Amino acid sequence: MKKPPEEMTKLMKGIKPCLALLLLCVLTVFSACNNYKNISYLKDIKDSVHNVPVASLPTYYSDPRIQPKDILQVTVQTLDPQTNTILAANNPSNVTPQNVMSSAGQATVTAPGYMVDKDGQLQLPLVGMIKVAGLTTAEARDLISSKAAKYYKDPVVNVRFANFTITVLGEVARPSTYVVPNEKVSILDALGMAGDLTIFGKRENVLLIREENGDKKFVRFNINSSEIFASPYFYLRQGDMVYVEPAKSKAASTDAVRTRNVTLIASGLTVLIVLLTRVNF
Repeated sequence: MKKPPEEMTKLMKGIKPCLALLLLCVLTVFSACNNYKNISYLKDIKDSVHNVPVASLPTYYSDPRIQPKDILQVTVQTLDPQTNTILAANNPSNVTPQNVMSSAGQATVTAPGYMVDKDGQLQLPLVGMIKVAGLTTAEARDLISSKAAKYYKDPVVNVRFANFTITVLGEVARPSTYVVPNEKVSILDALGMAGDLTIFGKRENVLLIREENGDKKFVRFNINSSEIFASPYFYLRQGDMVYVEPAKSKAASTDAVRTRNVTLIASGLTVLIVLLTRVNF
């Protein structure tokens, strides 16, 4: 039987609030989808491969210099296996392990190394004290090799930092302190080691904190722009800290009570509207 016009009017009145609630949800979803532009990197680089910028960017990278209290991994090897065994077993007393936090947030110990003393000198077995402060690892390798050649035949020397650490904090997937195996690490490399920024990280305002000559230096990056590659601070130094600031939406998303209340109220209103609509008929 066909419903009278009065009942149809009541039905429409009951349906309108449901439609309004549904429309609000749809608008919210689309609004969130439209924010994807705020999370992309290097937005000023066009999609077409024919528009790739060809202008050369300045290179500000320089090899890090050894400083007092640095931990160095120094290995000396020769063609004589017996000599290599003696060198491996002859560990000095100033070998110091470095405690750092892994990406999982647990304390780990890196391979031990030789500590550079306050005077910038390094003590090696048989070779003795060698001043390495102010040198790069390549320069220190050549110096140690020349000293070791007096005691070993054709020594092969390798020198690397054991405490080259970068700290990444804030809105990243895995905030922590990371031991960098490669001395050449960029701001993007550091963010990649930390699992990238979360959806709430402010990509236009990434903060670098660096200590130089006892003073703190603060530098801000906008990783939405390709100009980041031209920054003299693009490559990080040992001990640098990177902080990703949270966006305002982070505070709203972490308000669990408000989110729960809104969800409960919306669900209750929907159920109430459906019940009222059915009772009227």
